[in-house]
Amino acid sequence: MKGIVLINLGSPKNLKLSSVKSYLREFLSDDYVLDIPKLIQKILVNFIIVPFRSLKTKKAYESIWTSKGSPLIINTNLIGKKLEEKLNLPVEIAMRYQEPSIKDSILRLLESGCDEITAVPLYPHYAQATSLTTSIEVERVIKDIDPDIKFSITPPFYREEGYIKSLSNSIKNYLPNEFDYLLFSYHGIPERHVKKMDPTLSHCLNNKDCCSVSSEAHKYCYKHQVLTTSELCAEQLGLNKDQWGVSFQSRIGPGWLQPFTDKVLEEFPKQGVKKIVVVCPAFIADNLETLEEMDIRARETFLDYGGKEFTFVPCINDNGLWIDFLANFITE
Repeated sequence: MKGIVLINLGSPKNLKLSSVKSYLREFLSDDYVLDIPKLIQKILVNFIIVPFRSLKTKKAYESIWTSKGSPLIINTNLIGKKLEEKLNLPVEIAMRYQEPSIKDSILRLLESGCDEITAVPLYPHYAQATSLTTSIEVERVIKDIDPDIKFSITPPFYREEGYIKSLSNSIKNYLPNEFDYLLFSYHGIPERHVKKMDPTLSHCLNNKDCCSVSSEAHKYCYKHQVLTTSELCAEQLGLNKDQWGVSFQSRIGPGWLQPFTDKVLEEFPKQGVKKIVVVCPAFIADNLETLEEMDIRARETFLDYGGKEFTFVPCINDNGLWIDFLANFITE
């Protein structure tokens, strides 16, 4: 019997400062996330970022936390339950960082009688800090449990028809009758990550049209994939090129993909864009980056700089069309 493990990024266990620190420390100590020399990484994480950023991060989580806990874990659980009903197969959820752990989730599937594991990273687009590190961790855990376990890891689904259909339908449900612009805001990554994932070592970010020029690099190129998702959704929604665009949020330091979402939102009202719709397709389940960074802080930024209407489109979460696609994607 096949067992499914849905994997998302992670969340603090609770709102205690110690829990937030533990999450940040584990997340930022991953060499695929903060890819700098290990000694510098340890100093930066343990003596600068965690001590000085934890309280701010805790307050951000407090603004979105629910009576049932972390929105990310709650929403991922809902996806898992609906998928289990759809497939009539055991489904567990796991987080790359913190709990429920990948190891514990796989062990639960094995204990329930599964002899084959399908791991599903819930990241539509490929990046070393999400897809790659998760795949490596799944392989490590399974090798540690039993190297003979049969398993597979699903690839990114950024351009799959069912995914685009479910995302476009979700956006359409929130579009007001009148709006000036639809902004696809994706989680940012350092430009060096894009270049490191380029198997040709010469294509990505070498010219402004690299994402539209066919290349084997596109299989691993986060920027190409988010642009593709956006273009396909805009086409489904019948938008022209002046009605939508792409930006990147959650940057840390210089050298990250641009344009930056916060800067775009500051400039839009000056350009006459007063009614905006924002969606965050890098995420399947609503979390800190969508609920606090976008629906709270980004909204405030846009309105403070002269915007009139800010419409936030939630993640697809446990949307029926998305569950239908996911079930087919896993069993194909």
